[in-house]
Amino acid sequence: MTRQTDVLNRYLFDNLHARGELVNLKQTFQDIVAPHDYPAGVKQLLGELVAATCLLTATLKFEGEIAVQLQGDGPIGYMAVNGNHLQEMRGIARMASETNAMTLKELIGKGNMIITIRPNSGEPYQGVVALDQETLAGCLAHYFEVSEQIPTKIWLYTNSDITQIAGSLVQLMPDGEDKEKQQADFEHLCQLTNTIQNEEIFSIDSEALLYRLYHQEKVVLFEPQNVSYKCSCSEEKCLSAISQIEPSELENIIAEQGNVSMTCDYCMTTYKFSRYQLAHFIDDTSH
Repeated sequence: MTRQTDVLNRYLFDNLHARGELVNLKQTFQDIVAPHDYPAGVKQLLGELVAATCLLTATLKFEGEIAVQLQGDGPIGYMAVNGNHLQEMRGIARMASETNAMTLKELIGKGNMIITIRPNSGEPYQGVVALDQETLAGCLAHYFEVSEQIPTKIWLYTNSDITQIAGSLVQLMPDGEDKEKQQADFEHLCQLTNTIQNEEIFSIDSEALLYRLYHQEKVVLFEPQNVSYKCSCSEEKCLSAISQIEPSELENIIAEQGNVSMTCDYCMTTYKFSRYQLAHFIDDTSH
């Protein structure tokens, strides 16, 4: 059986009022980090954030976009992953200083995680949670506990050479019945999921792994969803930003540099525009 990567699996524990997710990313993650020369710890944390964002997006019943940001006073000043309901992801880390650190606290310092959800229809929603747990997975579980009041456990995995990442999630679906039994069922599923080893999640097909973990439970598996890297930068967005610059300033830039260029922070694509292309911004007296 060929190893299936860059997919997200969703499943229901039909008799235990719980749901689960499993995501395994290789090409998507490599595409995100390829334009950048991140230190090992930064690359690993960004990978964890990508996997976590995939899991988070799949828990939401919406069409639209999500952004998950980490901000702090540590060597990483800012880290963000943007995704959507199609599981199209991009991510970036901005370094405040060089570091060989590997842990969340050493990398971010004192900071927050900001989760912004923008549905295609409806009002945007933002949640903020302090990064005061030992791991990113712990911070996300705390977010669900505080903002959603839903018992949720998340596990994040990275392979030894930081080229592949994975994540799993178990979430209780409260239905008003026996609360104690529900909590016991949830803890039982967490104990089973906790037995996943790094080498297993990166070497065994997802369906085979799920069967190994939960073969005594009644599991309903949904159609897997592909996950991919997609940057949302474009010439149109660059031109929209350039249109806000004063014509005299554009003239000065073109005189100095020969063109106006913009580079996307995420994918490092550079867009260059000549004076001819920008003439309607420069010569428009009403600008």
